[in-house]
Amino acid sequence: MEAHLAEFIRDSAEGREAEAILRSCVHCGFCTATCPTYQLLGDELDGPRGRIYLIKSVLEGGEPTASTQLHLDRCLTCRACETTCPSGVRYGRLADIGRAVIEERVPRSRSEGARRWLLRKTLLSRGLFASAVAMGRLVRPLLPERLARSVPGARPAGRWPAPRHSRRMLALTGCVQPALAPSIDAAMARLLDRLGISLVRTPGSGCCGAMSHHLAAYDDASGRMRANIDAWWPEIERGAEAIVVTASGCGVMVKEYGELFKDDPVYADRARRVAELTRDPVEIVAAEWKRLAPQVAMDRGSQRVALHTPCSLQHGQKLRGRIDEILEAMGMELTPVADPHLCCGSAGTYSILQPELAGELRANKLSALEAGKPDVIATANIGCQMHLAAGTQRPVRHWIELLEARLRG
Repeated sequence: MEAHLAEFIRDSAEGREAEAILRSCVHCGFCTATCPTYQLLGDELDGPRGRIYLIKSVLEGGEPTASTQLHLDRCLTCRACETTCPSGVRYGRLADIGRAVIEERVPRSRSEGARRWLLRKTLLSRGLFASAVAMGRLVRPLLPERLARSVPGARPAGRWPAPRHSRRMLALTGCVQPALAPSIDAAMARLLDRLGISLVRTPGSGCCGAMSHHLAAYDDASGRMRANIDAWWPEIERGAEAIVVTASGCGVMVKEYGELFKDDPVYADRARRVAELTRDPVEIVAAEWKRLAPQVAMDRGSQRVALHTPCSLQHGQKLRGRIDEILEAMGMELTPVADPHLCCGSAGTYSILQPELAGELRANKLSALEAGKPDVIATANIGCQMHLAAGTQRPVRHWIELLEARLRG
């Protein structure tokens, strides 16, 4: 695809990157077949190829409109198009560049701007969000059933083993997961402890930056990313061998720190090292499986599991099929799931900002997941877990909790 970018961006780092991405697109349209929003809406501009044309027009000097912004807002950034694309077009990165430009040029209404600001401040304030979750649980019996389902029940974290091993890995504290499901990271810590690895929480680490990044609050996102790098760096210098991110949506963000800070004279090298060390739990479990497998109890009966592999894991981190292999090796019975490449509709804050589309996507995903009548639905991302759980009576769990529950003793 030919691109002749406008003067305002042509010679910038973002402009050069965007031009290279645009030139790699051959506008074949294969991506539309796997785009969740195109499948729902049937509008070319609500598919990757149409959105690429919109971004190209803006970067070439065209004036963006509220309609342009809407079509990009409707994008889940699930990156299924990247998995499908035969030319390797980095759509997610192009969308980030396009959104940043459009956000500057198309002012949002006061109500929409306030909504996004309030959403970001509430979700990213650990104390405020934890208080809101606690209050929601308190009044849950009084809420209508549909609303009550969106308030997750409390799941005690359980013991977090004290650091005692020479092998150490670092945990991403995150923003919403500690309040919603502290049991996930604690289960990961106990699992690693059984392998002779201590999972260490570092003061100062917090949100990965993804939420602010996708809400176009780029300065806030960068600040949170730098805070994580600063918090982890002393431990990295002391020999920490990995950064464990149990939420795949956060994992794909942290793995991109190196790319995002490549031109930063202060943080480039450290960001690159942080990205290199970042691991999803499935990568760690797979690498340690020979030592872990003898500790897994195979005599606790078969459990039927429907697996939802988050977009951030299969399309973002390119780790599709890895959890399936481990669950089957544990003796789990995986039920068939139609269209496993499609998004569930969570996508960070998407389910809040685009509730109708997110609701349709969730209904379709749950229909596929529940078709095999599983005992439990497993996933690898807190956002997907909460979004799916709000639409079903079946338990929805992080797969690490299923694994840890099967360890002997």
